[in-house]
Amino acid sequence: MTAITISTPITAVEELHLARLVDDFLELIDTSRDVGDPAVERLTPSPYPGDQGSTAAFAEATRNDLLDRRAADARRMRASLGDFDEDPTALGDAALESRDLAISLDELDPWLRTLTAIRLVIATRLGITVDDDSGEDGRHQVYDWVGYRLELLIQAADDAGAGLGS
Repeated sequence: MTAITISTPITAVEELHLARLVDDFLELIDTSRDVGDPAVERLTPSPYPGDQGSTAAFAEATRNDLLDRRAADARRMRASLGDFDEDPTALGDAALESRDLAISLDELDPWLRTLTAIRLVIATRLGITVDDDSGEDGRHQVYDWVGYRLELLIQAADDAGAGLGS
């Protein structure tokens, strides 16, 4: 039986940047297990925002498991992306060549969860509270680009879902 995949176009330089974002996300999760980093707090929300005692107990009981699951998702996503030289100029003329990135339906949910989590981290770091927030520098463009990648995956999944039943 052939595994069903979805595909989305991506250039080599986009894949490189996406791989770096995932690597940075994994580093954040691996090194920020202590309470205090607002981005990690956003990734591990409490259902008891007005009750510090319940919030602390909930975090103690669930935080590491949730971060472990986020890390596992990110590792699965990262495995789908290429290995890259640290220097993006090493891509040379291939940097803007587009290819179809194939993602199995089994890998889709980890991709969607990881891209969403990366957007949450970026939004927290930049103080973005609504999608319409825009800044003067290029950092907001990264937030928008990750949202674009997420939208492309959702569209590809919808397209694949429409064809699965036939």
